[in-house]
Amino acid sequence: MYPKFQLLDDDLADRIITEAKIILDEVGVDVVDGQTKALLAEHGALEGADARVHFGSGLVEAALDTTPLSFSLYDVEGTETHTFDGQKTHFTPGSAAINVLDRHSGAIRPAITSDLVALAKLVSRLERMNAQSTALVSSDVPEAIADSYRLYLNLLHCEKPVVTGAFTIEGFDVMRDLVLAVRGSSEALAEKPVAMFTCCPTAPLRWTDEGSRNLIDCARLRIPVEIIPVPLTGFMAPVTLVGTLVQHTAEVLSGVVIAQLAQPGTPLLFGGSPAIFDLRFETTPMGAMETTMLTCAAAEIGRRLGLPTQGYVALSDSKALDAQAGLETGMGATLAALAVIDNVSGPGMLDFESCQSLEKLVVDHEICLMTDRLRAGIEPRDDFPSRPLFEELLAEKHLLIADHTRRHVREELSFPGQVIDRTSRARWLEEGAPTLADRAAAEVDRRIADFEPSGIGSDIRRELAGIITSAARSAGMDALPEIEQPA
Repeated sequence: MYPKFQLLDDDLADRIITEAKIILDEVGVDVVDGQTKALLAEHGALEGADARVHFGSGLVEAALDTTPLSFSLYDVEGTETHTFDGQKTHFTPGSAAINVLDRHSGAIRPAITSDLVALAKLVSRLERMNAQSTALVSSDVPEAIADSYRLYLNLLHCEKPVVTGAFTIEGFDVMRDLVLAVRGSSEALAEKPVAMFTCCPTAPLRWTDEGSRNLIDCARLRIPVEIIPVPLTGFMAPVTLVGTLVQHTAEVLSGVVIAQLAQPGTPLLFGGSPAIFDLRFETTPMGAMETTMLTCAAAEIGRRLGLPTQGYVALSDSKALDAQAGLETGMGATLAALAVIDNVSGPGMLDFESCQSLEKLVVDHEICLMTDRLRAGIEPRDDFPSRPLFEELLAEKHLLIADHTRRHVREELSFPGQVIDRTSRARWLEEGAPTLADRAAAEVDRRIADFEPSGIGSDIRRELAGIITSAARSAGMDALPEIEQPA
């Protein structure tokens, strides 16, 4: 038996799905891009007098029928890393933060190239981060290449698949060329995707030019996409959690239709970054319990529809590596793992998804490992009949070196790394009374020092550099920031 967490019974999940389909059909979606509207009209979607596009139930059902039940990601060398099939939660650093928590001053500041490189190297050494993400946006390059530049640095320095996203229609073209350079052809990229893109509808019930065009462009190359609505409960969505889930579901389903019309069989995640709206401070707390509940419930709806899932959770709104950061992240990661969300984006994040911290990421990595032990549950391991074991305990006064202990200690007990303090107080004092921040900083240094470049060839590295250098020049930047090239 494996422990589980469920918020919706089947009847409620089905009612939410039904209401979402009614909203798509009768209220419709504001689709801004003309090409996307034409694609929808070609397949029977109707444009109302208010210019909103109405998605009939037949369109939705047909799209769900062609969406894969599962799919896998692959590293830069073409090795499968993980599969989204509803069986296990995979963790990815939270994405697109514009700031970083400075390792030395403790201040939040804009991220620069060296931060992106350090983070990519760190993620390469964190085994429970199943994919890397374009987790930081560098402030030392032109805005026009901010999306593609971060992808370039990730592909150059870390072997893991990348969760990423384009900021503009034009930016996607550069990012497409980068992933094609790694894989060699569009056929090879479709067969072994090295990247998954995030595409976001805008609340309420709207697709911008960039959002829908990026979705279509990904679909036509069979690049996997996570569809990420961002409904804000009580502001840009109903104040009730059920009402927000109806909107959330409708927005994801509209993206499913667009993607499957562009290319049937496009791999998709039923994702989301919902949040409540705190009226007192006009903020969107990602660490709130209701936000976590929305994310987990949305994943239940995705599974009910037969889709693999994603959620922004296991993060914090704190501005430092403190108790709030730990409690919000720990609760979110635990519930997400028990809800078996396929892909969790969030570790490392602070300050309402706007800041990444390398130190927090190594702490969060330990949290993710702890959730694995929880998900494994409790099962007997040569425990019955119990009498012989207790007779040995009474005779020997301990079981430290018992055969039973030696056989099962590693699979039964988890032993965290040095970030987590399990020493006695006396030993802790002898070692200088290190704080969590001290231990996390030391772990970041240790992991980065252990970094080894991926095995992609020098010819691919040169091609990647050529693509991003050309894009930078087009954006008015003659020379990119200097970085140490991987050997």
